[in-house]
Amino acid sequence: MTCLICKQGTTSLGRTTVTMQRGNCTVIFKGVPADICENCGEYFVDESVTRELLRRAEVAAQNGAEVEILSYAA
Repeated sequence: MTCLICKQGTTSLGRTTVTMQRGNCTVIFKGVPADICENCGEYFVDESVTRELLRRAEVAAQNGAEVEILSYAA
Protein backbone atom coordinates (compact mmCIF):
# COMPACT_ATOMS: atom_id res chain seq x y z
CA MET A 1 0.00 0.00 0.00
CA THR A 2 1.08 3.60 -0.45
CA CYS A 3 2.20 5.22 2.81
CA LEU A 4 -0.53 7.35 4.36
CA ILE A 5 2.03 9.69 5.95
CA CYS A 6 4.63 10.54 3.27
CA LYS A 7 2.50 9.52 0.26
CA GLN A 8 5.75 8.60 -1.55
CA GLY A 9 6.79 5.17 -0.32
CA THR A 10 5.17 1.80 -0.33
CA THR A 11 4.82 -0.43 2.68
CA SER A 12 5.90 -4.01 3.13
CA LEU A 13 5.56 -6.50 5.94
CA GLY A 14 8.33 -6.39 8.52
CA ARG A 15 8.96 -6.12 12.24
CA THR A 16 9.39 -2.97 14.30
CA THR A 17 9.68 -1.68 17.86
CA VAL A 18 6.62 -0.05 19.44
CA THR A 19 6.89 2.16 22.54
CA MET A 20 3.85 2.96 24.68
CA GLN A 21 3.72 5.39 27.59
CA ARG A 22 1.10 6.19 30.21
CA GLY A 23 1.96 8.24 33.26
CA ASN A 24 5.21 6.87 34.67
CA CYS A 25 4.93 3.55 32.81
CA THR A 26 6.84 2.91 29.58
CA VAL A 27 6.44 -0.39 27.72
CA ILE A 28 8.65 -1.28 24.76
CA PHE A 29 7.64 -4.11 22.44
CA LYS A 30 10.30 -5.53 20.12
CA GLY A 31 9.61 -7.55 16.97
CA VAL A 32 6.06 -6.32 16.37
CA PRO A 33 4.69 -7.32 12.94
CA ALA A 34 3.74 -4.24 10.91
CA ASP A 35 3.56 -2.76 7.43
CA ILE A 36 6.59 -0.45 7.24
CA CYS A 37 7.14 2.36 4.71
CA GLU A 38 10.36 1.95 2.76
CA ASN A 39 10.61 5.73 2.34
CA CYS A 40 9.86 7.34 5.72
CA GLY A 41 9.87 4.35 8.09
CA GLU A 42 6.36 4.96 9.41
CA TYR A 43 4.70 1.73 10.51
CA PHE A 44 1.12 0.54 10.51
CA VAL A 45 0.06 -2.17 12.96
CA ASP A 46 -2.91 -4.46 12.36
CA GLU A 47 -5.96 -4.02 14.62
CA SER A 48 -5.57 -7.43 16.29
CA VAL A 49 -1.89 -6.74 17.01
CA THR A 50 -2.78 -3.32 18.44
CA ARG A 51 -5.39 -4.90 20.68
CA GLU A 52 -2.80 -7.36 22.05
CA LEU A 53 -0.22 -4.59 22.60
CA LEU A 54 -2.75 -2.51 24.53
CA ARG A 55 -3.77 -5.51 26.65
CA ARG A 56 -0.17 -6.35 27.55
CA ALA A 57 0.69 -2.70 28.24
CA GLU A 58 -2.31 -2.43 30.56
CA VAL A 59 -1.09 -5.47 32.52
CA ALA A 60 2.36 -3.89 32.87
CA ALA A 61 0.84 -0.62 34.09
CA GLN A 62 -1.40 -2.41 36.59
CA ASN A 63 1.65 -4.29 37.92
CA GLY A 64 3.37 -0.96 38.62
CA ALA A 65 6.10 -1.27 35.98
CA GLU A 66 8.10 1.87 35.28
CA VAL A 67 9.88 0.40 32.25
CA GLU A 68 9.16 -2.97 30.70
CA ILE A 69 10.72 -4.40 27.55
CA LEU A 70 8.83 -7.28 25.95
CA SER A 71 9.33 -9.41 22.89
CA TYR A 72 6.18 -9.62 20.79
CA ALA A 73 5.14 -13.23 20.25
CA ALA A 74 1.71 -14.04 18.90
